[in-house]
Amino acid sequence: MPEPHTDRVATAGALLRRAVTRNVRPLAGAIALITVWQVCESLVPVLIGVLIDRAVATGDVSELVLWSLALCALFAVLSYSYRFGSRLGFGALQREGHRLRTEVSGRVLDARGARTERLPGDLLSIATADADMAAGVLRQLVYSTAAVFGLAVSAVILAVIDPLLAVVVLLGVPAVLGVTQLLSAPLARRSEARQAALGTATGVAADLVRGLRPLKGIGAEGAAVDRFRTASRQAARASVAAARWEGAMYGLTRWLSGLFLVVVALIASHRALSGDIGIGELIAVVGLAQFVAEPIALLSYMVAQVAQSRASAGRIVEFLAAPPLVHEGDDTTTDGSTLVLDRIQHGPLRDVSLRVAPGRLVALAVEDPADAAALMTLLRGEAVPESGSVLLGGRAITDLRIETVRSLLLVADHHVDLFAGTLRSNVDPADRLDPDRLAQVLEASAADDVVVGSAAGLEEHVDADGTALSGGQRQRIALARALAAEAPVLVLHDPTTAVDAVTEHRIAAALHDVRHRGGGGATLVLTSSPALLARADTVVHLRGGRVVRAGAHAELVADDDYRAAVLR
Repeated sequence: MPEPHTDRVATAGALLRRAVTRNVRPLAGAIALITVWQVCESLVPVLIGVLIDRAVATGDVSELVLWSLALCALFAVLSYSYRFGSRLGFGALQREGHRLRTEVSGRVLDARGARTERLPGDLLSIATADADMAAGVLRQLVYSTAAVFGLAVSAVILAVIDPLLAVVVLLGVPAVLGVTQLLSAPLARRSEARQAALGTATGVAADLVRGLRPLKGIGAEGAAVDRFRTASRQAARASVAAARWEGAMYGLTRWLSGLFLVVVALIASHRALSGDIGIGELIAVVGLAQFVAEPIALLSYMVAQVAQSRASAGRIVEFLAAPPLVHEGDDTTTDGSTLVLDRIQHGPLRDVSLRVAPGRLVALAVEDPADAAALMTLLRGEAVPESGSVLLGGRAITDLRIETVRSLLLVADHHVDLFAGTLRSNVDPADRLDPDRLAQVLEASAADDVVVGSAAGLEEHVDADGTALSGGQRQRIALARALAAEAPVLVLHDPTTAVDAVTEHRIAAALHDVRHRGGGGATLVLTSSPALLARADTVVHLRGGRVVRAGAHAELVADDDYRAAVLR
């Protein structure tokens, strides 16, 4: 499997070519066997014609037995070549689809993230439907090549029987394919629009299901349904438009193939009546004309499929080319685990400085949510300050390798993500905490109440996003997970907004101890909770993007502005 940052391609065509080149061996076998199948299909009417001329017309029993056995052998080769050729081609298609899904998934799970506006449901569509459609180019190559050989063999046989019929085939087949090719460009555009619209609709639907409970809480179901209805209708219109062109292409191909068959049959009948060809040759020609319609239709179908594969490949390439969300450097060493904001200017932030040393809990009282959002963006490494530095162990975060940052710093956002599994796997995914430490973490986050209230305890099943849990329960589980990581530097953003006042005081009382026993790590909490602020070693008041004062909570409450900001 390719690594997330390697083996990249720049265009949809390059991705499809790469799919072919890294499956050369199974494709070669599949093409050879499926081509044998197509050639055998073209030989069936010829062999029947020979059998009629040499055995039925003459009444020769030995010839009848001989050519009957030959026909049986031909059908055996035909059947087994298709069976094993399809197996090789299908295996290559499945492996390539898996590779593409792995590549897209690797990009999604890359520690650096991806700077994209696509909804999660749309990314799921890229990793599934688009990956399968792009990998389908392997099937298209196999069957298109076999169809070309089948047409070539048919033309040669017809040339042997009657050169005029060969000329008709050589002129008719390119004409049919040329007409269908004219429809492939608009079909490709509509296929791309369809895939994009379907991805958007899937993303909106996933968001709607995920946020159903809060939507009901604020009475916004109607607005959400209207949004999905709009996306769904756009997807339906795009799908109908693409299907209309597909239908036009297939219908025109069938009509032209039928017309081609009629022309060949009429010419062959005229030649038979004039005595230029025999009855067996007439049967062979008519059978070949019927057969030729199949590879022509197959080639036209593959043209449409290539257009769709190219559209899906374009969506995959576009996502894989998305720039990283997190900035990364090459440094791997730091001088400890102290977090420092040194005269930061970024967005609404102006000359912000603070220091969080090991063993210290610093609370940042931020009045404006925009200031908190800008600060969290910098702490996650998703932006470089306009001036100043965010330093981790004396090195700028954006100059360190992502692995080094992640080994020292954990930024726990206000938004809670829980995963399908159990309470235990959500709190301690690596299963590395001993029972005593796990109990301390659960108690400090007040998540032990959630465990006690569950029938299966820590083994209680949790749905994706914790849909069966309340907002406060999800928040406590997320806080327990953050504490369980035991990161040298921990940043918490509003970790107690969804819990009641009693639970909030309990968490505040335990947070300092569980983080800083025996020296401990550095902890920064962005909060306006008086309970948390009162337990902090230092409180920094951020107002209007600037640090206006710093000190103990008990000292700062004497300031009217600070008191108004935190004692609401």
